[in-house]
Amino acid sequence: MPIPLVNSIASWFLKKRISQIELFLSNPNEVQLELLMSLITTAKKTEIGKQYDFASITDYKTFSERIPVTRYEDIQPMIERSRKGESNIFWPKPIKWFAKSSGTTNAKSKFIPVSDDSLELCHYAASKDLLCMYLNNNEGSQMFNGKSLRLGGSKELYEQNGTFYGDLSAILIDNLPLWAEFSSTPSNKVSLMGDWEIKIDAIIKETLRENVTSLAGVPSWMLVLLNEVLEQTQKANLFEVWENLEVYFHGGVSFAPYEEQYRNLLPKPEFKYYEIYNASEGFFAIQDQNDSDELLLMLDYGIFYEFIPMETFHTPNQKVIPLADVEVGQNYAVVITTNAGLWRYMIGDTVRFTSTKPHRIKVTGRTKHHINVFGEELIIENAEDALKRVCAATKSKIVEYTAGPVFMEGNEKGAHEWIVEFKKLPENIDEFAFLLDEALQNINSDYEAKRFNNITLNSLKLHVARTGLFYDWLKKNDKLGGQHKIPRLSNQRDYLDELLQMNRKS
Repeated sequence: MPIPLVNSIASWFLKKRISQIELFLSNPNEVQLELLMSLITTAKKTEIGKQYDFASITDYKTFSERIPVTRYEDIQPMIERSRKGESNIFWPKPIKWFAKSSGTTNAKSKFIPVSDDSLELCHYAASKDLLCMYLNNNEGSQMFNGKSLRLGGSKELYEQNGTFYGDLSAILIDNLPLWAEFSSTPSNKVSLMGDWEIKIDAIIKETLRENVTSLAGVPSWMLVLLNEVLEQTQKANLFEVWENLEVYFHGGVSFAPYEEQYRNLLPKPEFKYYEIYNASEGFFAIQDQNDSDELLLMLDYGIFYEFIPMETFHTPNQKVIPLADVEVGQNYAVVITTNAGLWRYMIGDTVRFTSTKPHRIKVTGRTKHHINVFGEELIIENAEDALKRVCAATKSKIVEYTAGPVFMEGNEKGAHEWIVEFKKLPENIDEFAFLLDEALQNINSDYEAKRFNNITLNSLKLHVARTGLFYDWLKKNDKLGGQHKIPRLSNQRDYLDELLQMNRKS
């Protein structure tokens, strides 16, 4: 399709869509409450609708008092029944697709329901919005003159009892409209290959001959692919491979640890980076401005949002609040109710609002991915901010990292223990560790208080990982490619001890 026509269609769609976006921007709470009542009405005759008497729920207060906040373990029996073909359990329409996810902290597989409504009204709607927002902000874009290199599902789809399961990205690829398939590379066959190491060579073979204008995928795995492209082509940067590259759409993990490496691979100041926030459970937020690190929370994708202030999370005083009550600067655990039949479901992510007019957020980490053994409440956002500062100060670059606690034993005080894989080592590793500890204190007052005069915590311990350690750990645990992520922070030492042991053996 000629580029002027594609841009014209996108422009038409944006103008039509912008009035809907303006509605939730100007009336966010009303839009969310109307959506909640629509979800409740739609599901009132389901098994869960009858259990909690959805028919008599007429306001948010009743909804929040009657229906408990849930975790996957709470709803797993219902999901297993649905996977075996039972219908009308938590959503009135048949659920054909289940996104398989082990997450980052649990080897046990989760099967998240993906309804036709969530596919069309959430995931695909968000993809269209993302493209339109990008084009609206970059009127001279030539993106549709070429193809998008997508790096998605690492597993094919499997059928069982008439339902299908696999990576969310595999489900999305399998259901892509024809126009989207034509505008993407590699082919669906290659995209759905299960063996990552065979797949990466197949992707490169297919995409080198294409006019790639955009990239889309998880930063950690995309970086592996792009470095391999340069290795095989012996080019200095990616513009020598694909001269018309103009934007990278990324999500899944924080971009901060990888940003400098991407800017070295893509050394043009006008190259754009656009972040998204999606998961198996839904598509939540989109970067709607150039050169921004804030994401616009999308309020009309069939997802009703609630939030748990992290200061009350897992305490006797835990409280759950609607969007209307959130405050800028606070850290919240996210709770969702969706058009795939998830009711007050904790997705395990934490976010911080940077604005409430409109509602913009930053993803700060995971409810399970923090260290709070000693009351220091260190979150991923703190860790990555500190690493970014120290890497800049020491002219070093990191590939991956993880950290965990050193528990108090006898008269020994606690500490944090880190293992970091460097792409470029600092000149002095002891100085790096000192500066990292100092940066964490500057960023996190709770950590600073526990470190004051070594009252509770000693200075952190830092180990240098051998090259490829984290990749080998992922391979050993069958987590190469796709949406798999390195566990960054943990209150336990499981990941840390396994990685340290592997590092010692090498």
